[in-house]
Amino acid sequence: MTDEKLVRGISRWDLVAITINTIIGAGIFGLPAKVFAQIGSYSLLAFVACALIVGFIVLCFAEVASRFQATGGMYLYAREAFGAVVGFEVGWLYWIVRVTTFAANCNLLLAYLGFFVPTANEGVLRIVLIGAVVLLLTVVNFIGVRESAVMTNLFTVGKIVPLVIFAAVGLFFIEPANFSFAASPDYNSFASAVLLLIYAYVGFEAAVIPAGETKDPQKNVPFALLSALAFCAVLFIIIQIVAIGTLPELAASERPLADAAGRFLGSFGAAFIAVGALISILGNLNGGFLAASRIPFAMSEQGELPRVIGKTHEKFKTPYVSLLITSAAMLVLTIQSSFISALTIATITRLIVYATTCASLPVFRRQSNAPEAKFIAPFGIAATILSLLLIVWLLTNVDFRKEGITILIAAGVGLILYFAYRFFGGHSENEIIKS
Repeated sequence: MTDEKLVRGISRWDLVAITINTIIGAGIFGLPAKVFAQIGSYSLLAFVACALIVGFIVLCFAEVASRFQATGGMYLYAREAFGAVVGFEVGWLYWIVRVTTFAANCNLLLAYLGFFVPTANEGVLRIVLIGAVVLLLTVVNFIGVRESAVMTNLFTVGKIVPLVIFAAVGLFFIEPANFSFAASPDYNSFASAVLLLIYAYVGFEAAVIPAGETKDPQKNVPFALLSALAFCAVLFIIIQIVAIGTLPELAASERPLADAAGRFLGSFGAAFIAVGALISILGNLNGGFLAASRIPFAMSEQGELPRVIGKTHEKFKTPYVSLLITSAAMLVLTIQSSFISALTIATITRLIVYATTCASLPVFRRQSNAPEAKFIAPFGIAATILSLLLIVWLLTNVDFRKEGITILIAAGVGLILYFAYRFFGGHSENEIIKS
């Protein structure tokens, strides 16, 4: 099984770093301007609202995750709570989320690299750079989860330092006149801004997936989720305060943090933040790669994908077949897509996946044979209800005419894969359950 084939090389603080790393990705470097353009200074309230929404969801994740020690995360929870079909759909859709998010953020990485190399996002050089990034992350994750964790720790420090300096120094250059709360935004604008900002807070779920490679995951995963979210929420709100207070033309900025830093730290500050963005996005890509590559492995372990996908390397103890499949999908999709094309689909699909984990909390509480929870969420049932209501509220503010069709097609393909393998793979239900 999973625990025998993988190495538990991720410590508590490694996991905190992974969680922070996957939350702080590309969003915070661009969204302060986008959300300010929609609702002005009330964007501060939107940041707080998002932190509360995600906080309820994270509470549910923390309790559910504390029941499991195996790799799989949301896929595993959905499978145990709602059955194999729902579990497969959740795993399949989340793998798509991770691959599309990787593609989006890798394209944004090249856009920021254009700050130093203007042709980085053009022609043959673009394809070469994408290939180099995918190859680097594949090699790091292939040679061992410990090496991947070390790389994540370095990237986490590398991304936090510029952001903390930006926030700490920028507080001394704030112009109070830049803040205005005279005209309140309408309901639709505020709801749209909150949905947009969700992208800045998501990613925490990546920490629950490699539980089979985490030391004492039933205690360390809840700790990592809650501490990382608290840290990121405070940092994001301060960053937005500084961005509004130091950059009057924030609404029109394409690189808001770099432009704001340029105001109070000069040209060096702008370059410093640009480097921070590159480190942040690259670190986020590594964390996302680790999570994505474990999903097909976990599904194979449960007998729902071919056994070959669950193979681990004899020396490095990493799921190399799943790694190669995931990296190939990421390479192709990144070359053929742009940053913005995948964001909405990834966010909507994430919310659907989140809903299944939140809904599993009361299911596990009612099951007499459910694994014991090592963390009990305060007001857990209330957190579940609020999380589901807030997710539904967010989804009602989405135009499903375009993104909804894409997600339905993806879900349909997942069902075809599931039943095709059940039929042609020759596995009975009992064999799948025992595997």
